[in-house]
Amino acid sequence: MLSSTSMILECKTDLLSTFRNKSFVIPATLFPCLFYLFFGIVFSPDKAQSYMFINYLIFGMIGPALFSFGVNVALEKQNGWLTLKQLAPVSPYQYLVAKCASAISFSLIVALLMSGLALMAGVSLALTQWLMVVAIALIGTLPLCVLGLLLGMSVSVKAAPAIVNLVYLPLSLLSGLWLPIHLFPEVMQWCAWLLPSFHISQLALKAIDASLGYVWWQHFLVLLLQTIVMVVVAKGKFQS
Repeated sequence: MLSSTSMILECKTDLLSTFRNKSFVIPATLFPCLFYLFFGIVFSPDKAQSYMFINYLIFGMIGPALFSFGVNVALEKQNGWLTLKQLAPVSPYQYLVAKCASAISFSLIVALLMSGLALMAGVSLALTQWLMVVAIALIGTLPLCVLGLLLGMSVSVKAAPAIVNLVYLPLSLLSGLWLPIHLFPEVMQWCAWLLPSFHISQLALKAIDASLGYVWWQHFLVLLLQTIVMVVVAKGKFQS
């Protein structure tokens, strides 16, 4: 009972803390939507609109996960809030779950806004395809959250925004979210396999048969291994 109660309270506290931070909520919501509006709708050929919607939706999921964790955890570490959490009866998993719940809730809002833009732009997907794409995008937020947690625990609050941006942009560009990776040199194409955003994008693109053609379990297995490794390292950092 105590565990479930503390879990709910931890999730509620983190959710309120995230949504009261307007300097984070407004840009993190509008930036991916505006990016999609200009580059995924206005300057995108009609036949590529479904492909662009899915890739920009994954791009929209990266920001809340990395910045909500990377910057906020670094801030909590600096002001002593993280130390208080370590002393309180909150397990590392409860802390992680609460942060993930906030990031996924935020990502859901971004997904709804981008879906609205896609509908107005004439993107045509079957309902099952649409639900599958959004579900994969939201679940795919989890490894990105863990990556953000690692960044937040590893750098200072002053360095966190710059470091997160240094990770955010390559995650988007080298994963083929802005440009198809077959336009890149072969070395860069193989580098994409190291990035979780590439595998999330490929899984989502399978819903419209627009992936690179690798079997789904290869992408899922890489994502799972990356997530497990990052969770183990993050747990060690939380308890140190």
